[in-house]
Amino acid sequence: MHNDRDILHILFEAALQAALPDGKFDGRLPERPKGRTIVLGAGKASARMAAAFEEAWARIGGTCEGLVVTRYGHAVPTQSIEIVEAAHPVPDEAGLQAAKQILALAQGAGPDDLVVCLMSGGASALLSLPAEGVTLADKQALNRALLKSGAPIGEMNLVRKSLSAIKGGRLAAAAGRAHLVTYLISDVPGDDPASIGSGPTIPERIDPEVALSILRRYGIDVPSHVVQSMRASAVTEPVLGGTLHMLATPKMALDAAAAKARELGLNALILGDALEGEAREVGHVMAGMARSVLMHGEPARTPCVLLSGGETTVTVRGQGRGGRNAEFLLSLALSLKGEAGISAIACDTDGIDGSEDNAGAWCDGSLLESARVKGIDLAVHLETNDAYTAFAQLDRLVVTGPTLTNVNDFRCILIRP
Repeated sequence: MHNDRDILHILFEAALQAALPDGKFDGRLPERPKGRTIVLGAGKASARMAAAFEEAWARIGGTCEGLVVTRYGHAVPTQSIEIVEAAHPVPDEAGLQAAKQILALAQGAGPDDLVVCLMSGGASALLSLPAEGVTLADKQALNRALLKSGAPIGEMNLVRKSLSAIKGGRLAAAAGRAHLVTYLISDVPGDDPASIGSGPTIPERIDPEVALSILRRYGIDVPSHVVQSMRASAVTEPVLGGTLHMLATPKMALDAAAAKARELGLNALILGDALEGEAREVGHVMAGMARSVLMHGEPARTPCVLLSGGETTVTVRGQGRGGRNAEFLLSLALSLKGEAGISAIACDTDGIDGSEDNAGAWCDGSLLESARVKGIDLAVHLETNDAYTAFAQLDRLVVTGPTLTNVNDFRCILIRP
């Protein structure tokens, strides 16, 4: 018989396994080209995607070359595709140079060539090539401001596209003479291809005035030369894109966790794969839902799990060590007030909650009493966005290291009678 902590971790692992790219290229490969096969990519899962593509491509007798950029610590061995590591979530020089090389490789592709793009969450920061007139320092400052603003990922990516020489379909335009195929692992609510990594191969119109209105809404000031560059790099007539394949999504991960829960004799209810909002508010709402299950058997009967995905946000007010999943979980625990029979886990499927070294954290009904005994004021930790420190002191962090995939957040609330 598994205890609550074990069940939570088993379900999280089931979600992670379903989100890996291994074996998912079979049946989705294009015909081998007369010319070269050039593999380009970016994101936290892109190195694992590159290795999986190489294996699948070799099975049909294909050879390939190319370059993929991933986060520091996320590289895996490959045969012929070069892997470069760079910074995330704030871009650095390594990412800038990798983006230049990737754009050049796309521009060099001919009509007999196949360009394969592997995109996953994190590509927005990793594939950072500023538009003309914008410096890397400009993009770094704007990224930091956006990360602290509480803006949802869709709005952040729209701003990033307006300042990029490679995102928003511009990579597709560069590879225009070649046959283009894009494989995606989704980390965005709704699985919009244009939002995954800011859509380097997804053609779209880019209106800088919309991006500027987002910046004004969150009180983010940018220098006049950045505004001029945004307006000068508008895209009014996007080129045609290629073929798209979605390898893994948040819903696939939640479905796998639900199936595993049922194997363990639990009812499973998926609340949604695209939940957004302030992490602490979502935690408070879900605490009420868990109580309803325990008291009334609605919206599910115990024993059960409530599963959800998506990407919450944190408006940073304090100077603590946070992460949206840890903040969600701390709010949930405080709202439950030590209610017995309810435990939960909240993790980012890439293994990094915000910018910390943990994927997330877990809790049960004993958390508040443990904190009281140790003299830890959990309410203060929540107020100062310092959930990481609280869970670290209580030995409740979930640390996986790089998972080599990324389908956004995984939340599971386990409720027993």
